[in-house]
Amino acid sequence: MDIKAYTNEAVELLKELIAIPSISRDETKAADCLSEYLNQWNLPHGREGNNLWIGCQDWDNNRPTVMLNAHIDTVKPVSSWTRDPFNPTQEGDILYGLGSNDCGGGLVSLLQAYRIMLYRPRNYNILWVASAEEEISGANGFSRVLPHLPKVDVAIVGEPTGLQPAIAEKGLMVIDGYAYGKSGHAARNEGVNAIYEALDDLVWLRDYKFRKESPLLGPTKMTVTVVESGTQHNVIPDSLHFIIDVRANEYYQNEYLFEFLRKKMTKCELRARSFRLHSSSISPEHPIIRKCVERGMQPFGSPTLSDQALMPFPSFKLGPGESCRSHSADEFIKVSEIEQAIETYVYLLDGLTI
Repeated sequence: MDIKAYTNEAVELLKELIAIPSISRDETKAADCLSEYLNQWNLPHGREGNNLWIGCQDWDNNRPTVMLNAHIDTVKPVSSWTRDPFNPTQEGDILYGLGSNDCGGGLVSLLQAYRIMLYRPRNYNILWVASAEEEISGANGFSRVLPHLPKVDVAIVGEPTGLQPAIAEKGLMVIDGYAYGKSGHAARNEGVNAIYEALDDLVWLRDYKFRKESPLLGPTKMTVTVVESGTQHNVIPDSLHFIIDVRANEYYQNEYLFEFLRKKMTKCELRARSFRLHSSSISPEHPIIRKCVERGMQPFGSPTLSDQALMPFPSFKLGPGESCRSHSADEFIKVSEIEQAIETYVYLLDGLTI
C-alpha cells in the first residue's frame, strides 16, 4: 500500500477509537478494539492490563531496539465542548473528537509506520507499544508493561508536537505541605495562626530561583497551586494544607529537590506524593535526532509531562497535532497531519543506524 492508503486506514481506526470512551482507568474497550485490528492485520501481540505491544518477526537480541509508543487513554471532556466528544466528525481535512490530537493521531500514525517498517531492511528490532493511564501517570500504564518489554535503546513517543522533536521534557513532583497552629477566638489574642506559621516558608518558595537553567527547558519551577485553611471568620485556624507543583529541568532530580525544600521550609511539614516522574532528555547528537535536523526539524524542550518520565532509556516526543489542542474543547487532528507523520516516521526509521 502507499502512504495514502495507510493514512486512510489510520483515520478509520482513529474514528473507531474516538467513538469508544477511554478515559484513564477505563480503557478496556479501546484496548479490545486495537487488539482486534492487530489480529486482522496478522500481528501477534502481547497484552498486560490495557497495555498492548508488538515486536517483529525477525527479532534478534544482538541488535538494538527502537520503540514506538503512544497512549490510548484520554482526559475527561471539558464542559465547553460544542459537539459530542465521542462522535468522530470529519469536516474536510479536520477530524474532531476527544483524544484525536492527544494522542490518537500519534498512536495510529506510529502503528502504520511500524507496519511499513516491519518488512523493510533494518539493522534494529522494532517494537510498538500502546500504553494506558498516561494522563494520570497511573500504575497500570507504562510502568506496568515495562517489565514485560525487551531492552529498549531509543523510543519515539507520539505526543502532539507539531512534528518537531521534543528532545527534553520537564519532570513533575507534587508535594503536600502542612503547617500547624493552635485554635482560639479571633477577637482575643489567643491561639497560634497556622496561616501565619506558613507565610515565611511560602514567601521564600515564591521568591527562590534555582541556579541551573536549561537551554531547552528553562528554570526549575515551583508553584503553590492549592491552599486550604480555616473553618470560619472568628476562629484562629489551627492547620493549613497547601500543594506545591514542582517542574524540574534535567539538572535536578526530584529526590534532591525534595530534601532541599525540607531544609529551607522549616516551619512546614512536607510530603512528596512520588519521586518517579523525572525530567528526561536525549542527546541532540543521537543519530535519530540528527536525522530530524537533516529533515529541517527544530529540536525543542517540552514543559508538558508524558510517559517519557517513566522510560529508563533515551526517548523523545514527536507526533502530529499541536499541544495547545490537548485537553481543550472541540479537540481535533488534521488528516494531512497524520499522513505527514507517517511519512516522517518512515523517513526517520528507514536506514537508521543506532
